[in-house]
Amino acid sequence: MDITAQLTINIFVLTFILFLISYSFSVIFYALKFIDIGHAIALVFGAYVTYFTNIQLDLSLWISIPTSIGFTIVFMLAINQWIYKPLQKRKLESWQMMVISLGLYIVVQNVISLIWGNDSLSLRTWQVKAGHEFLGAYITDVQIITVVVSIVLLVLSWLFLEKTNIGRQIKAVSSNPELSGIFGISRNRAVVWSFILGAGLAACAGILIAADTDMTPTMGFNWLLYAVVAMIIGGMGKMRYLLLGCLLLATAQHLAAYYLDSKWMNATAYIILIAFLYFRPYGFSGKRIKKAEI
Repeated sequence: MDITAQLTINIFVLTFILFLISYSFSVIFYALKFIDIGHAIALVFGAYVTYFTNIQLDLSLWISIPTSIGFTIVFMLAINQWIYKPLQKRKLESWQMMVISLGLYIVVQNVISLIWGNDSLSLRTWQVKAGHEFLGAYITDVQIITVVVSIVLLVLSWLFLEKTNIGRQIKAVSSNPELSGIFGISRNRAVVWSFILGAGLAACAGILIAADTDMTPTMGFNWLLYAVVAMIIGGMGKMRYLLLGCLLLATAQHLAAYYLDSKWMNATAYIILIAFLYFRPYGFSGKRIKKAEI
């Protein structure tokens, strides 16, 4: 096996799953204007509801996956409607909302632990194979599906935001809520659609991760932190900068795991974050986010 080729493939797969999670988080971040740690719930729900419907209820994946995505979207919309929205009306600071979202995530995580336990669970009911040989390395069917599905979802999401009226309203409200209100654009509607898009993408990411590397109740928090780091070093601007941030983080983590130890993967992410905040605080974009046109 060619080690360089294998590392390249692993980096490629991790880049796109990070890209999917980062993009799903950024859509909601721009709408809410605070770091929603509760977004990690969507990743976990996507995986565990699929496990419940597919493994425990013995429904097919063609039914389980849409069901879990839909359930996740409804649950996250309920959180926004009954928790975030009333609290934001009380003019809480962004850091207070972030702490509340963290507490909410911890509560949900513990409920999941009570129901399914803390041990790793798997969606895989199919026979485990070595994978397909490609340029001296191996890539599994799940990894191929992960990359293809991530690319398709990201392209469709970009087209939705750029080419549809609702997408343009989301971008306008995310950029300038006050001015958008003057033009008659509903912030509440934009936030709801942001949650539908962001939660749906995060649920898909959770399912893909669980199909590849299994699931635990705490997995959402770790993946969300990676996504936030990638978004910050990317510059929190255009998609190409977000992709660069995900690529840099995935590369650094895999190289650290190979040359040092897998325990260094987390540390590497935060070392890169600190370095960017110190030397390049606006990330790869190098400039502040511009206001979107209404």
